[in-house]
Amino acid sequence: MSATPRQTHGLLDGARTLFYKEVLRFWKVSFQTVAAPVLTAVLYLLIFGHVLEDHVKVYGSVGYTAFLIPGLVMMSVLQNAFANSSSSLIQSKITGNIVFLLVTPLSHWAWYVAYVGASVVRGLVVGTGVLVVTAWFGLSWPAQPQWILVFGLLGAVLMGSLGLMAGLWAEKFDQLAGFQNFLVMPLTMLAGVFYSVSSLPPFWQVASHLNPFFYMIDGFRRGFFGVSDASPWLSLAVVLGFTVVVAAWTLRLLKTGYKLRH
Repeated sequence: MSATPRQTHGLLDGARTLFYKEVLRFWKVSFQTVAAPVLTAVLYLLIFGHVLEDHVKVYGSVGYTAFLIPGLVMMSVLQNAFANSSSSLIQSKITGNIVFLLVTPLSHWAWYVAYVGASVVRGLVVGTGVLVVTAWFGLSWPAQPQWILVFGLLGAVLMGSLGLMAGLWAEKFDQLAGFQNFLVMPLTMLAGVFYSVSSLPPFWQVASHLNPFFYMIDGFRRGFFGVSDASPWLSLAVVLGFTVVVAAWTLRLLKTGYKLRH
C-alpha cells in the first residue's frame, strides 16, 4: 500500500528535522569537529612537504606538495564523514536517547538520509577547509573539476553509510574505535594519500588496486592534475559499486532494527 502525500510529507519533515539536528550536533563543537581535522591535515602537509618536496616528483612534473594536497583533502572528507554518523549513533545508543527516535514514525530511509546527509555535510566542510588553507602552498587550478565533485560526494556518501553501519554494529566506543583504527585508517593511509601507487613494487601495486579507498583518492586527484594512476571511469565504477552495496546493506540493517530495538 503506497503512502499518501500527507504521510510522505510527514516523513520528509521528520528526515529534515533529524538532518538538522545531526548537522547542529557537529557544528556546535566545530572547533573539535572541523578546525582540528584541518589543523591535522596542515601539519601533515608541512612535515611531509618540507621533507620530500625537493626529492619527489609525481606524474613527471607535479611537485610533491601539490600532489599531497588533494590526497589530504580527500582523506579528511572520508575520515570525517565516517566519524560523524558512527559517533552520533553509538553515542545515542550508549546514552539511551536513541529511544526518542525509535518511538517516532520515521522510516529507515529517513534515518539513512538524515545521518548520511549530515555526514556528507561535515566531510565536505572539513575537506573544503583543508583545501582553502593548503591550496596556497602550490596547488594549481583544477584541470577536471567534475571529478573532484563526483568523487568528493560519492566518497562522503560511502563513508557516511559505512559509519552508520559501524555505529549500528558497535555496542561500545572500544568496538567503534577498533573498526576505525584497524579498517578505515589503514585502508585510507594505504590508498595513495602520501605517494603515487605507480612508484610501488609490482606486488604492492596489485595490492593497492584491491583497496577501494585507492579509487576514491585517485579519482579525486585526477580532477586536479588531469592524470591519475587508474582510469577515472574505472575508479568511478568501483566507487559507485561499493557505495550502492554499502548503502543497501545499511538500509537493510536499519529496516530490521539491527541492534537498535534491545
